Amino acid sequence: MIFVTVGTHEQQFNRLLECIDTMKRNNEIPDDVVIQTGFCTYKPTHCQWAKLLPYQQMEDNVQNARIVITHGGPSSFIMPLQRGKIPIVVPRQKQYGEHVNDHQMDFCIAVAERFGNIIVADNNDELRNAIINYDSIVESMPKKITSNNEYFNKQFKEMVTSLF
Repeated sequence: MIFVTVGTHEQQFNRLLECIDTMKRNNEIPDDVVIQTGFCTYKPTHCQWAKLLPYQQMEDNVQNARIVITHGGPSSFIMPLQRGKIPIVVPRQKQYGEHVNDHQMDFCIAVAERFGNIIVADNNDELRNAIINYDSIVESMPKKITSNNEYFNKQFKEMVTSLF
């Protein structure tokens, strides 16, 4: 299953939904597709969809999905990362009336460059390629994401201990 979420931002994200629905119609996507459409005006005809989903259903869909496709809001792409999945992230863009500016694009590119743990697709061709070649793209990505949690916790413990 492929799970697509556009979040709850009040502007449409029809570009993403139309691309996914067209790929499903053309049999470029063999998987079942579930979409959370938010405030989009486009209504998919080849995919299962709901405007909004309860949080538990979002978690279940992310957990059960082979591929998770999100908009560029951090809350949406962090959830799959927390479950060990590499999301395809399609940033909303001002030029398409999807957001007030291009901060999602800037942020997603920075995350991809710094951490290498998301696949950014900023147009339909990149999205189509990311979906069709998902497994090989993920296979070529870094296997280990480094964390500073252990170092932070050690430093924090030393700081607290020194206060008492």
